[in-house]
Amino acid sequence: MSGRAAVIVAIGVLGVLVAAGSIVPIPSPAEVRGWASAAGWATPVLFLAVYSVCTVAPIPRTVFNLSAGLLLGEVVGVAVAMLATALAAWFAFALARGLGRRWAEAHLERDAARAVNARLTGGGLAGVISLRLIPMIPFAAMNYCCGLSAIRFRPFLVGTVIGSLPGTAAVVILGDALTGTTPPALLAVYAGLALVGGIGLYVVLRVRKPDTKAAPERLSSIG
Repeated sequence: MSGRAAVIVAIGVLGVLVAAGSIVPIPSPAEVRGWASAAGWATPVLFLAVYSVCTVAPIPRTVFNLSAGLLLGEVVGVAVAMLATALAAWFAFALARGLGRRWAEAHLERDAARAVNARLTGGGLAGVISLRLIPMIPFAAMNYCCGLSAIRFRPFLVGTVIGSLPGTAAVVILGDALTGTTPPALLAVYAGLALVGGIGLYVVLRVRKPDTKAAPERLSSIG
């Protein structure tokens, strides 16, 4: 297909979507919340399962966190999102450590693997927390890198939960705010969590960068 034909097809698809949106009513966030509430316990259980499985792969968590706030509200949404985050991290860590470097290297960028492994060297729990506070590091890629490194499972999981909490809670509360039912106090909490994440990111970036040139040898020697 030529470039001109591709543009024409894209414009046609966009036109169809716009026309469909004008004909089919789009539910409001409040209506979506109502449907989720009507489903009862099935909504958080199914959402937990989908979130936990999908984010083992390199799929961004942001859309799931927003959906958690939209569907489940701020309290249940944060709880389910954090539990799913821990489960997904656990699964990915176990896969990388069990199947080894040959399987995981296809899912990793070399520079990202170097940076993560160098930060983990001697860092333990603090290293994991600092990396989780950096939003530019993909969630799944870091899980794989940690599984290939020498870090133990407990500090990995605890650091993942602690480091992921501020950003996760902030996005979940933002998703809840889309329904228009979030009290101003919770919006203030959202702003506070965002501030904590920003401060943590600033502190992490101010720390002296580790030597990433020596990291590949340690990474390649594991698994």
